Amino acid sequence: MAAAGAGPQPEPGPAPGSEPGALCPEHGQTLGWFCSSERRPVCAACAGPGGRCREHRVRRADEHAEKLRNKIVDQCERLQLQSAGITKYVAEVLLGKNQQAVSTASVARELVIQQCLREREQRCLYKCHGGEERGAHWAEALQKLNTIRTSLVDMLTHLDDHELIQKEQEIFERTEEAEGILDPQESEKLNFNEKCTWSPLLTQLWATAVLGSLSGTEDVRIDERTVSPFLQLSDDRRTLTFNAKKTKACADGPERFDHWPNALAATSFQTGLHAWLVNVHNSCAYKVGVASGQLPRKGPGNDCRLGYNAFSWVFSRYDQEFRFSHNGQHQPLGLLRNPAQLGVLLDLEAKELLFYDPASGTVLYTYHTVFPTPLFPVFAVADQTISIVH
Repeated sequence: MAAAGAGPQPEPGPAPGSEPGALCPEHGQTLGWFCSSERRPVCAACAGPGGRCREHRVRRADEHAEKLRNKIVDQCERLQLQSAGITKYVAEVLLGKNQQAVSTASVARELVIQQCLREREQRCLYKCHGGEERGAHWAEALQKLNTIRTSLVDMLTHLDDHELIQKEQEIFERTEEAEGILDPQESEKLNFNEKCTWSPLLTQLWATAVLGSLSGTEDVRIDERTVSPFLQLSDDRRTLTFNAKKTKACADGPERFDHWPNALAATSFQTGLHAWLVNVHNSCAYKVGVASGQLPRKGPGNDCRLGYNAFSWVFSRYDQEFRFSHNGQHQPLGLLRNPAQLGVLLDLEAKELLFYDPASGTVLYTYHTVFPTPLFPVFAVADQTISIVH
């Protein structure tokens, strides 16, 4: 008798509908049955009352083969749908993302000058290249799915019941391999991230390129009507020299700073990218930056003092202390060396003000905001001289 819980036991003899084929090495009978416990075909004697599989779950081999065939058909249908999904994803989603990255690189080409463009555009195109790599990944996955599907269809059409049963483990492995290929999914990680185009290193390279190409091309000069009576302006209107005593020769006017040693440039900016260099190596007390035309000019109050009001953004040095100041907020800057020259970049489209040491290739400070316009280069000096580089 079969043990409790054992499957239905066949009668001795060939299974109904079985065809002559491989024989059991132990009993010499046709392997017309399948033992689910040992996962192998067996003969009627093996499955009978005295056989080794008498307590196992057994079924007719042709029934088990039919189950495998149905499983292969279902798997092939899933593979076909998965392949179609990948094909659509590559054709529509990835292609669109690649085009977006290329388009962004094209826009970058218009935003910065040629030297800076090469680096920024490469970063944009790197994202595009990443899309191409993802496309290659899905092309490889698609090829693998097609290979698996072809293999399963070949088994389905060319193997008899016994051969199909013998291939059950391979069918399982091929199915498992196909399930390991995940369906493509939309992710923000695949989208072009504008922020990736800005990094400390890229900003440094950008500053180097812009200063190298723009410095000297903009004719930044001091508006003599704004020069404080504590400052002396050179004939070329590019050098400011501090005087401890007020200069009597200066005629007062509404544009002139009458207390703080400040001066505005005659040039103002409303759009675009601008850069200028200032020699500061002779001075231990200066301020360089930008200011709105609304900056008050009269009196000793903070409303006229650069960096202490909402109308000015300046990099300053006093002895060995460096800082960025705006609206009374002061950010200390721990510089390792005193810059001999100070570069200023103003990008009104990118809403960015940047201070830069061209000798060391160091970005000293960057500030982002929506600037009011027009903006003027602004200067202050309380020791020796500073001068705009032509």
